[in-house]
Amino acid sequence: MEQRNNVTEFVLLGLTQSLQGQKILSVVFLFICIVTMVGDLLIGMTVVVSPTLDAPMYFFLGYLSFVERKKKFVDAVYSTTVTPNMIIDLLYEKKTIYFQACLTQLFAEHLSGGSEVLLLVVMAYDRYVAVCKPLHYMMIMNQRVHVLLLMVTWVGGFVHAIPYLLFVYNLPFCGLNVIDHFYCDIYPLLKQVCTDIYAIGLTVVANDGAICIVIFMLLLISYGVFLHSLRNLSQEGRHKALSTCGSHITVVILFFVPCIFMYVKSPSTLPIDKFLSVFCTVFTPMLNPLIYTQRNAEMKNAMKKLWTRKRK
Repeated sequence: MEQRNNVTEFVLLGLTQSLQGQKILSVVFLFICIVTMVGDLLIGMTVVVSPTLDAPMYFFLGYLSFVERKKKFVDAVYSTTVTPNMIIDLLYEKKTIYFQACLTQLFAEHLSGGSEVLLLVVMAYDRYVAVCKPLHYMMIMNQRVHVLLLMVTWVGGFVHAIPYLLFVYNLPFCGLNVIDHFYCDIYPLLKQVCTDIYAIGLTVVANDGAICIVIFMLLLISYGVFLHSLRNLSQEGRHKALSTCGSHITVVILFFVPCIFMYVKSPSTLPIDKFLSVFCTVFTPMLNPLIYTQRNAEMKNAMKKLWTRKRK
């Protein structure tokens, strides 16, 4: 504990050392952050206001948008956000973050990420019940069940994130405080430790990499069963189901593939890790509302009606 106390703050090297490049990136990321917030808020408002979107799937979709906002809101309270804090850091030559703030950022990011993984599983199960057991859908996916499932996503995210907080807090740091990243993640932090991290590295691979692989494969299998069952539907029903399923599969691939690449390896950092982290924390949250709305006819129609009503 004495060695760990020698480190009170970390210096983040960020994405680039070029001052001009940092200013350009700050403008680009600010624009993306605004687009993401507007898209997620629009989905949330549409789900709440539109009476036609009363199915549990749209409740989960609205909650998914809330998860993306929650990830940034929790961080903002403690001044340790990923995207907003990264935008601010790009304006300064020296980027520092206090030890406690770094732990908060690490915990909040994995809490939200773990919750989102489970939420994608819940949404896949919802689509499976809707297509394979349509007559029992409203009985199985009643309000009590989908609220309970959302509580499970948060509890699961907490269970996933708490080991990282305990591991890092009790690790002996040797005075090294320069992190070659733009936020506090587990592998960049482990590089600052002056003890054997082999066992911890295996835990990270199991807690992040292996779980992501297993859930990713299960989701792909479930969507395979889902697509196979479409042969019993009418042409119109197949088109509607394929549109919804296609958006889900796209979001699942965009979320899981980068995470698997980053965490299914030894405790080391690669240059591409920064790009993948930017993709996961900046671009994927922006693409999610666009993917869902563009490939879902009901959502697009509800948004058009909502926009028309607001203009009147």
